[in-house]
Amino acid sequence: MNLTFLDPGQLTARLDVEGPEELPDGQGGVAAGWRLLRSLWAAIEPVSQGAYERASADGVAITHRIWAGFRSDIEAGMRFRKGVRVFAVKSVIDPDETGRFIVCRCEEESR
Repeated sequence: MNLTFLDPGQLTARLDVEGPEELPDGQGGVAAGWRLLRSLWAAIEPVSQGAYERASADGVAITHRIWAGFRSDIEAGMRFRKGVRVFAVKSVIDPDETGRFIVCRCEEESR
């Protein structure tokens, strides 16, 4: 097995991890929201970008790999936040299956 090498000194981005949360909407239903779970150090690596059209509006989808120390509680459907930037987690893998790091494939949400 090839071990993945990542210098821990490259984990320089402080990210907030947010999980989905249902909030009461005041009318007996719920509205989707986000709850801060924790903060962690990570490395953000841009991967690709592409243009799209959705409902007659142009947009850009930017994908990233976000590297962090191993955690078993981060999964697809969560998101990372760095200031006003938001990264939706699409998948999470342990690149060399040693329990040292995780790599999250994320898509940056445009505002």
